[in-house]
Amino acid sequence: MKTINEILADELNIKQTQVENTIKLIDDGNTIPFIARYRKEVTGNLSDEILRNFNERLTYLRNLENRRQEIIRIIDEQGKLTDELVKSIEESSTLSELEDIYRPYKQKKRTRAIIAKERGLEPLSQIIYEQTEKKDIHEIAKEYINEEKQVNTVEDAIAGALDIIAEIISDEPKFRKIIKSMCFREAIISTKATKDEKSPYEMYYDFNEGILRIPSHRVLAINRGESEEFLKVKIEKPEEKILQMIENSVIKSKDTQYVKMLQDTILDAYKRLIEPSIDREIRTELTERSEEKAIKVFGQNAKQLLLQPPIKGMNVIGFDPAYRTGCKIAVIDSTGKLLDYTTIYPTEPQNDIEGAKKVLLGLIKKYNIGIIAIGNGTASRESESFVSDVIKEADHEVVYAIVSEAGASVYSASKLATEEYPDINVSIRGAISIARRLQDPLAELVKIDPKSIGVGQYQHDVNQKRLSESLTGVVEDAVNSVGVDVNTATPSLLSYVSGINSSIAKNIVKYRDENGELKERKELLKVPKLGKIAYEQCAGFIRIFGGKNPLETTAVHPESYDKAEELLSILGYTKKDIANKEKISKIKVELQNVNIEKTAKQLDIGEPTLKDIVSELSKPGRDPREDLPKPILRSDVLKFEDLKEGMVLNGTVRNVIDFGAFVDIGVKHDGLVHISQLSDKYIKNPSEVVSVGDIVKVKVLSIDKDRQKVSLTMKM
Repeated sequence: MKTINEILADELNIKQTQVENTIKLIDDGNTIPFIARYRKEVTGNLSDEILRNFNERLTYLRNLENRRQEIIRIIDEQGKLTDELVKSIEESSTLSELEDIYRPYKQKKRTRAIIAKERGLEPLSQIIYEQTEKKDIHEIAKEYINEEKQVNTVEDAIAGALDIIAEIISDEPKFRKIIKSMCFREAIISTKATKDEKSPYEMYYDFNEGILRIPSHRVLAINRGESEEFLKVKIEKPEEKILQMIENSVIKSKDTQYVKMLQDTILDAYKRLIEPSIDREIRTELTERSEEKAIKVFGQNAKQLLLQPPIKGMNVIGFDPAYRTGCKIAVIDSTGKLLDYTTIYPTEPQNDIEGAKKVLLGLIKKYNIGIIAIGNGTASRESESFVSDVIKEADHEVVYAIVSEAGASVYSASKLATEEYPDINVSIRGAISIARRLQDPLAELVKIDPKSIGVGQYQHDVNQKRLSESLTGVVEDAVNSVGVDVNTATPSLLSYVSGINSSIAKNIVKYRDENGELKERKELLKVPKLGKIAYEQCAGFIRIFGGKNPLETTAVHPESYDKAEELLSILGYTKKDIANKEKISKIKVELQNVNIEKTAKQLDIGEPTLKDIVSELSKPGRDPREDLPKPILRSDVLKFEDLKEGMVLNGTVRNVIDFGAFVDIGVKHDGLVHISQLSDKYIKNPSEVVSVGDIVKVKVLSIDKDRQKVSLTMKM
């Protein structure tokens, strides 16, 4: 039997020492972002993604081990523990296998078999099951007739004995394991319509697919169709093979009086006891696998969305489109502060285009607006058309961008939004959020429940606890990879920093409000509840601009300050020089020529840490998101009617799912690039080629005017 450490080493293809060191770091309370960034020598340079998988598997395997010991204890207390049983329990690699072994020893409700045992029919069941007794079984069964126990006839006695055998067959872990294996290889998931009406599930109204190959998005679609009562779902299994397999194991000879009754009992055990639970287990396993895939896709998409590059140094108008209630306008300065807000009515039914134009041009001029962020919800394209006409008349260059407003309404009505803007109408808060999403997607999107940011598939159908845990990890990794300016960050953003919870985050902001801007990282130790352990975990991810120590604009951890200064000294500089624009370009050149191996020995420091220090000193204060493609900024509108097959356009990837990617090409609905159209080479997963936020060149393949759908290709 492999140990937990050995399993982790094999599964993740890492060394035993890496496993041991990483487990110790996790058990000592270190966060995944901290371990990934500042303990590379200890883990052997494991990435944050591998560390998250490691942590999840470690938790699962420990839970498995705890359950294993609990089952051994319970069976032992029943006096039924054997060496063979212990071996089977210890060799089980999943919770499902363990529960199959434990099934016969579980406290059951009063089943037909339990009632038969109470009526004294267990010895008769053993005679039938062993199949060695030559005497007529009906004669033997007469001895078990007992009217007091409601065994009135020979038939009653035999039927009760067979009920016991049916349960023995049903509880046999070996049978269940083989049946599940057969089903995952050969079974088919079959769906039929329960209603004769149009629905999103029409492709499943008469549908069959092998469960070995069915992709996760189809499993989740079928589940939803079933829960909404549009579909009836059945697992069609290789029943003859299954029954034959059980018969071969149970029936010892074809020449005894027991053959027919055992065949009937095997069929009863299968139909009444095994099949329903196997169906449930297969559906559960398919769902869990599909949910894991969906959660992974959602996580990848969310991370890419969170890491979209910010638009800095510009005043922005947030434009939240609507019809009857009017379009909400919020004016935000370059730091995210609300300057002004209003409502205009350029769309139906009012159609006050002239009045709305006058207001918008006035705001553009008054606040020197450089960019307008338009939400992509209801009336978005009409609003885009209006904005593109208006900005042509502005006295300086103005562009616009379409921004996903997924979750903006959730944020607007949240307690957090009420605390931020207690005197501002809920609808205006949505426009503020849209503007800020363009200015700094990460800082704004962390205020919203990750499930609501609209870049997944079936996110409301999956295990919500598991989704929440996964997305929290994704947000943590995104926030910590960028770093957080402690003097401008909201409590929402600070709460995702390694070592900082929501309570400490609020305390930091309160401390900042009462004492002014923090001048150095160690000042954090004065914040209530932020002790030395939390400080160690968070310090490297905190940024302080214009403070006492220029190193604190970088991700260099306080524990490495002396090594960073030593390195600069070797090159003939001081830490103050990295804040000098003229000197930093020279420092960068010299850092590129540093011999990592030799210098690491000279400084008595690990090579991975030295590489990180060199990287950070080369770009002090630089936001890693700046290297990513900027959002597409437009000045003119493209109408659906303008589209033609063969047209080549630039677009922004809005969502990546199992079967392709949705791309915003500037018309009302995002176009779909099917997985088969993403690349000339074969790919298993769209994320191999594209990520949310990517700017891609696409060609229009086909246009469905009735359904307003566009098919695109990236094959040129």
